Amino acid sequence: MRVAIITERANIALGGAERSIFELTATMALFGVDVKILAATGTTHSRKVRVLFPDSQKRISFKVFGDALLEHLKENKYDIIHSTLPFDFADIYQPRGGSYTEAAIRNAASYKNNCVRFFKLLTSFMNSKRTTLVRAEKNICKKENGPIVACLSEYVKKQFQNHYSVPDSRIRVIPNGIKLIRNYDKSRVDKMRSQILSQFNIKEADEPVFFLFAANNFRLKGLLSLIHAMAIVKEKLTKRPAYLIVAGRGQINKYRRIAANAGVKDRVLFMGQTGNVQNLLMLSDVAVLPTYYDPASRFILEALGAGKPVITTKFNGASDLLVADKHGKVFDSPDNIEALAEAVRYFCSTENINAAAKAIVDDDIKSKVSIKAHCEKLLKVYQEIIPNRK
Repeated sequence: MRVAIITERANIALGGAERSIFELTATMALFGVDVKILAATGTTHSRKVRVLFPDSQKRISFKVFGDALLEHLKENKYDIIHSTLPFDFADIYQPRGGSYTEAAIRNAASYKNNCVRFFKLLTSFMNSKRTTLVRAEKNICKKENGPIVACLSEYVKKQFQNHYSVPDSRIRVIPNGIKLIRNYDKSRVDKMRSQILSQFNIKEADEPVFFLFAANNFRLKGLLSLIHAMAIVKEKLTKRPAYLIVAGRGQINKYRRIAANAGVKDRVLFMGQTGNVQNLLMLSDVAVLPTYYDPASRFILEALGAGKPVITTKFNGASDLLVADKHGKVFDSPDNIEALAEAVRYFCSTENINAAAKAIVDDDIKSKVSIKAHCEKLLKVYQEIIPNRK
């Protein structure tokens, strides 16, 4: 089977969506599938990647990229055309960022000021690139024989039903998956934990609970609410003290000031951009992402794959793969700071942490969040499409 996977940029340094495409490609190869990534821009170190505009220093427009793809497809034949962008000539449309409409709505919701929220929502649909993509997405959803929409979660499925009235027959839910942590350097993790203890000015005897938050967009992923929740928890009686480790390249100085003003400067540590979030996961007790929007967070899936309890919101599609109050906590909104604080307080208990971690192992959540499981489900959809392909 020959498969073309279309993505805007082929560069894993850009983020989770790009990394997921490369992990998917590598896993499909293990199943004997011949996969070619077709990208507008990016790196070409692999024979499995074809960059159509290798010399471009700027983003390629949707139309120009589409025209170049059609030219490529005239000369190169594939059994399946799998696109992460809304091209109507694809067999499968897999919107790894969810629907463009929902993404804009939830991005606006992440601003605290109502006037700013309204302004952000208004201007998001005035952005020419986004408008083009929203229009293209609407068009393929309305098209009678349009691509199958492969959703990363039930949350994404609801987006396409609510915004575009896509029928069930056109939708397949294929839960997102990640490359599991097979081995890790224990000595390196232990050293990192010792350094973090030192930076917090605490000892192992203090029995800290380390909560890990990892994201690059601190606002969208709910860090402000999390800091205020930490302040609430600090004032409450807990079996063990809560400490927050923040990883990512967000506005560190701004959020460090917020933590100081909230009275938790001594409870929040900013690590900055880290090349290996897996090591931080292994030394942490709980992963927390009180996000305003995430189609299916890799970070939460990686935490579950590592056997760690998680805290997140209903606006994270990754919550499909866990049972709330068993493998972690799922609450209604990052604006509900009291609920977030209660979730953090709940895991300030060794008993509760161990119970959730045991349930994750007993229910084999690791297999459910793996890129292998994602690939197997996707290949079944490919096989379903090929006999009916024009």
